[in-house]
Amino acid sequence: MRVLAFEDSYDIEALLVAGGVNLETMTLQQRWNSSDALEHIQAFKPDILLLDHFMPPMNGLEVLKLLLASSTQRPRTIVAMSSEPSMNEAMLHAGADCGVIKFEVATLPIWN
Repeated sequence: MRVLAFEDSYDIEALLVAGGVNLETMTLQQRWNSSDALEHIQAFKPDILLLDHFMPPMNGLEVLKLLLASSTQRPRTIVAMSSEPSMNEAMLHAGADCGVIKFEVATLPIWN
């Protein structure tokens, strides 16, 4: 499983390990800002895309809209991550598959 995370504040690998997720079954890449987000998505071809909402220079909602409006292959699962539930709701309405408070990302069933 290929996982691409756009998250500028927290180490996603550390959050997943702390939550008991087995990383041996995945290739995880984290981008610490959203510069060239679409190009990174096209090059990495993730199965799972984790999008933080509050991230420079484009927020997660902007990245999501750009991705869905492009011809780039859509990842199988797009996860909205924010500490603010209303931001996750906005991303769900825009096309994300699920939303999670970022500190609870390891609890998602997609890791099983």
